[in-house]
Amino acid sequence: MIEPIYLNHAGTSWPVPTPVADAVCEAMRAHPVEWPDRFLKAHAAVCRFFGVADPDQLLLTPGCTSSLSTAVASVDLPAGSHVLTSRWEHHAVYGPLQKLSANGVVVDVVPDGDDSPMDLGSLEQSLATKDARLVAITAACNVSGDLLPITQIIELSHRYDAMVLIDAAQIVGWMDLPLDELGADMVAFGGHKGLQAPWGIGGLYMAKSAKLKCATAQCAIPDPKTGATSSQWGSRPGYCDVGSVDQYSLAGLEAALHRLGETTRLADLEVARQQVSRLRETLSGDRRVTLYGMAEGSRRLPTIAFSVAGETSGQSAERLRKHGLIVGSGLQCSPLSHEAMGTSETGVVRISVGVRQPENEIAVACERLADFCAGAH
Repeated sequence: MIEPIYLNHAGTSWPVPTPVADAVCEAMRAHPVEWPDRFLKAHAAVCRFFGVADPDQLLLTPGCTSSLSTAVASVDLPAGSHVLTSRWEHHAVYGPLQKLSANGVVVDVVPDGDDSPMDLGSLEQSLATKDARLVAITAACNVSGDLLPITQIIELSHRYDAMVLIDAAQIVGWMDLPLDELGADMVAFGGHKGLQAPWGIGGLYMAKSAKLKCATAQCAIPDPKTGATSSQWGSRPGYCDVGSVDQYSLAGLEAALHRLGETTRLADLEVARQQVSRLRETLSGDRRVTLYGMAEGSRRLPTIAFSVAGETSGQSAERLRKHGLIVGSGLQCSPLSHEAMGTSETGVVRISVGVRQPENEIAVACERLADFCAGAH
């Protein structure tokens, strides 16, 4: 049996680096008396990695989906107000936005540009003519790897007094993300993709300037005399909203960030882009293969989305598995993306390279991919 090569890192990174697994095991054995100090130490490490000066601005969560749901629920959005988003969102963004529609909030999808996942002119027109309170966007499409111009989006949105929520699930670990400097009002991320941490840990960054009105439970503290309650956290979400922090996964995240700090994000990303370019070139020689995505080079992550004529994505993925390549397939929890690409019926195959994926694996993967293409005829 051939050794499978894993190429679905945009879904979940694998294998877990040894120092990360060791840190999780060590945390499991730690005495409860150590837990508070361990939490503070690890939380501080996460803040340093993301350039957050005040730890109170970074809420640790069970993952990016939890962070996004909490963020959307914490914005004051009256009936008739507008939320702007893109066609390239994960359901973790679009799902909570759809629920707002039941309360009279209008969700507007900003169209693409000629060579960009968001047309900035259309965005500005919507900001200027509508009561847009929130712009909620992904930093990169999880299906195709296309990067959205988040710096320009933040600048435009703030010019018209709209808050910005960034889904950074795909870019953390690949790109430097100094959150205090970025300018976004809220940024959500998870640990199990580019950061190479375990499942079950993520974060929600909330800028000091963000005007939030948390609508969830919070920690209600009863007054012993009057019985009235007050919130421990004021208008911002806290751990009573997202639940207890998984200390084991947090220990793994701390170790993962320490490991990533050994090199620059740009260096890792450039290597991965070169690797995925070789895989893409192998696919491009097959006339039955359709490649998807708008951007090239520096405007995309190391991800390939493609389909094979006459096959569903599931069928293609199964054939790839028999060739020793583990990939993603289907709709990738992003129905609007597939509607935009015309692949709602079949889905796409997604190949995504991992941070510091061994070069010998890429060489073998190219050979297996060539065999896969030859077998498609």
